[in-house]
Amino acid sequence: MTLVKIIHMSFVLLSISGFFARGVLMIRDSALLQRRWVKTVPHFVDTGLLLSAIILASQWGFAALEMPWLQAKIGALLVYILLGVVAIRPLFGKPVRITAWLAAMLTFAYIVSVAITKNPLPFA
Repeated sequence: MTLVKIIHMSFVLLSISGFFARGVLMIRDSALLQRRWVKTVPHFVDTGLLLSAIILASQWGFAALEMPWLQAKIGALLVYILLGVVAIRPLFGKPVRITAWLAAMLTFAYIVSVAITKNPLPFA
């Protein structure tokens, strides 16, 4: 396993851990969600995650973007981001936010399963 892949996987763990924790804080109506560092740290983590993904893609050659499993992973990532926005933004009602958070967690599980199996239908 390459150093870049280890770094990428580390950022994945940091990102999902932070998202899970913020979801729990949202459900509990915690004031911690208003702390500046809670709002700022995810941006640094996700930037590292994106940069490491770009480096991995460049190492594989950008023709790798034509692989069905990678296309499925990227598409699911966009869904995960949209669900995450709904889950974290106080603009939406709490039941909608909780549903979006749970759906985002399931989408994350799909992304990981696709990454491990290299199959866009890992549960089939």
